[in-house]
Amino acid sequence: MRTVDELEERLSSPSAGLVEDLRGLEGDIVVLGASGKLGPSLVRLAVRGVRAANTGARVYAVARYSAPGSFEEMSATGAEVIKADIGDDAQLDRLPDAANVVYLVGAKFGTAGGEAFTWETNAYLPGRVVRRYSSSRMSALSTGNVYPLVSIRGGGSTERDHPGPVGEYAMSCLGRERILEAAAIGAGTKVAMVRLNYAVEMRYGVLVDIASTIAAGEPVDVTTGFANVVWQGYANEVTLRALLHADSPAVPLNVTGPETMSIRQAATEMAEAMGASVSFVGTEADTALLSNAAHCHRLFGYPPVPLGELVQATADWISHGLPTHGKPTKFEQRDGQF
Repeated sequence: MRTVDELEERLSSPSAGLVEDLRGLEGDIVVLGASGKLGPSLVRLAVRGVRAANTGARVYAVARYSAPGSFEEMSATGAEVIKADIGDDAQLDRLPDAANVVYLVGAKFGTAGGEAFTWETNAYLPGRVVRRYSSSRMSALSTGNVYPLVSIRGGGSTERDHPGPVGEYAMSCLGRERILEAAAIGAGTKVAMVRLNYAVEMRYGVLVDIASTIAAGEPVDVTTGFANVVWQGYANEVTLRALLHADSPAVPLNVTGPETMSIRQAATEMAEAMGASVSFVGTEADTALLSNAAHCHRLFGYPPVPLGELVQATADWISHGLPTHGKPTKFEQRDGQF
């Protein structure tokens, strides 16, 4: 992958499994928060998948579209694009009915000093959305941050483990889940909560952070020495396919790669591929934010782009100075302050 077009093509190519699932999904799909980092590729994937399934379902892409050109970019996907602020009840109520809702709205960065806004977005707004779409099926993006830091030798948190969020961002995300759970119990709304840990593509993610640090000639901090990552295209597919697994009570689903990735090893491999040197600071802690996605892999198979390919492709992308989103993940933060 050496161009944005090639990358977008791969991100939005539907698998046979996704097409089959969409063929069995009744009704239209509305994607809320469609203009974020993963929204455009997910919407494009949904449109292509629905066309391949030949169901005639419509895909609505709803967002504020405040960035220049974002509305036009989304229109090119073939979705029906709606500019709306769903934080405004009147605008939310005017959105089209849809049997299936993909909820991507969330606030993370800027939590420190903006805690009230973070809670409003992550915990209060979902309640208004499930009120509007109480009879719909919902796949809601959550995060592995609802879990505590766990031993790097334990295989990661599973869906059966109790949450233990660190910091207000993570707590607000658990708040979102609790509101969705209440709606699922009270109104019978079918909900799948997608606990995503570190999706990556060549413009964003943990691997981009590491490669960019190497390219800048700066040392890589390995205090948070391990992480999960997963190909963004797979995360998009699972988010859509999770609609068929939504239920009441709400169903949590960990989504990440199968490996516990060593930051030191990944950085060493990247530096070699980039023809650069790498240095390290810190010593690996005994805990990290790690999730076990074995249940997801049983349902949907393993991610089609393995870790080794992601490492090499990201190193190649960054070494050639290709564009990134310029949004560090801050995966190394251990206090939950983003």
